[in-house]
Amino acid sequence: METVALGSRTGKWIMVSCILASAMAFIDGTALNVVLPSLQKSLNATGTDLFWILSAYLLMLASLILIGGSLGDQLGRKKIFMVGILIFIAGSAACGFAPGVTWLIVFRVIQGVGGALMIPGSLSLISSSIQASERGKAIGTWSAFSTLVTMGGPILGGALGDAGLWRYIFFINVPLGLAALIILNSKVKESRDEDSNHRLDYPGAISIALGLAAVTFGFLSIPELGIHNPEVYGSLIIGLILLIAFVIIENKSAHPMMPLKLFANATFSGANLLTLFLYAGLGSGMLFMGLNMVQVQGYNQKESGLTFLPFTVLMITIARFSGAMATKYGPRFFLIAGPAIAGAGLLLLSFIKQTAGPAEYWTTFFPGIVVLGLGMSITVAPLTTAVMASVSDHFSGTASGVNNAVSRIAGVFANAVFGTLAVLFFSGALQQQVASIPLSPAQKQAVMAQAPDMGNAHVPKDVAPQNKTVIIKAYHNSFISMYSKIMKISAALGFLGALMAMIFIRRI
Repeated sequence: METVALGSRTGKWIMVSCILASAMAFIDGTALNVVLPSLQKSLNATGTDLFWILSAYLLMLASLILIGGSLGDQLGRKKIFMVGILIFIAGSAACGFAPGVTWLIVFRVIQGVGGALMIPGSLSLISSSIQASERGKAIGTWSAFSTLVTMGGPILGGALGDAGLWRYIFFINVPLGLAALIILNSKVKESRDEDSNHRLDYPGAISIALGLAAVTFGFLSIPELGIHNPEVYGSLIIGLILLIAFVIIENKSAHPMMPLKLFANATFSGANLLTLFLYAGLGSGMLFMGLNMVQVQGYNQKESGLTFLPFTVLMITIARFSGAMATKYGPRFFLIAGPAIAGAGLLLLSFIKQTAGPAEYWTTFFPGIVVLGLGMSITVAPLTTAVMASVSDHFSGTASGVNNAVSRIAGVFANAVFGTLAVLFFSGALQQQVASIPLSPAQKQAVMAQAPDMGNAHVPKDVAPQNKTVIIKAYHNSFISMYSKIMKISAALGFLGALMAMIFIRRI
């Protein structure tokens, strides 16, 4: 396909459609995290339910996004992009009408299928359609404006959550998706890899989908069933076998969804390892920080959404610049400094104890959020540039799919592993807290039974009034103890991402 200038009419329409579609995915993630406390109360969901609501979407996304990238290369990037948007809109609307946790998880799966076709389409269209000399600038523009479009997501999500209207978060996607479809249909030409064959790697897709699902199920079942339960270790073993089978299938397949030869390039491998560690740390850090603010620190959901504005502003002001600089000077410096700074931000946030609420935001959460936002702003566009520049145009869709899959796999494992650790850390801290409270053994057992709900834990009804305040404080202290440990592990993952860049990524 003939490439076009970024400033041309066609180039502008490509950018607008890709930004609108990407904004749906960003809004879905950022706004949903903000309304999780409201959703948990409304649907009477446990902490494990929340992790499944998040993981159901990420599981399908991580499993199928590789096929989504390949389908775009083979059948037409615009066509597959549009089909993905349609499915994502349908899944979003269904989530808005979900009557309970189970149905919401099912509809999140549908969203994941749509996202797997939609998300790689945006970067693939940009990379294959915009002139190479302006590609870094285009990716930086996409990153900055996608963030700008989603700026109101957490704020609107918080306001809707406080009003008990969390379901409307999913409906935000509908007008954005329809606008993107209209532009794509009327203003953007088709793009495909003419040399690509049309065979799809179904064995690979099935093995990674079932493998990730089994591993996730195993980890999220540990707090309830225990690590020695056959259901738990059986799921983990089966999941590991299926993931190993996926690698073997990809190595032997004539038409792999994830060509292993791409990883022969050190920069491609390093960028994806960085993605895996950094996005696992970022995802868990943002999730638990939001829950901490609302369920422990006394923020309402709108205030919680507003606290992320510094992060968003930094992304808008720095991402495009860092993308252009990475194109000019190479991404290595940015990909070492960015994750290290992000890790420092997460570490700062880990030291926050009980606060007086929003009144103390500027001296508690604000510094860490600024440092985290600065690190991610330096990283995002150069990371994407490094991934796309490390492969030929022939593999642009596949490379985009692989990197996006890795970031979603990071989210899946973060939800599974950190979700399990969170409940275990909370339970351990709560057990120590409860030991000193004058309760009967039955009452202590009833208090401990609330541990899976973590920040949404309730005081048992038969507890004496004088002990209720003490128990609530025990819940809060246990959450803060758990939060501190989770954030420190998240910070370590950010530093590990910087180390991967230092070892593997060279000047491009």
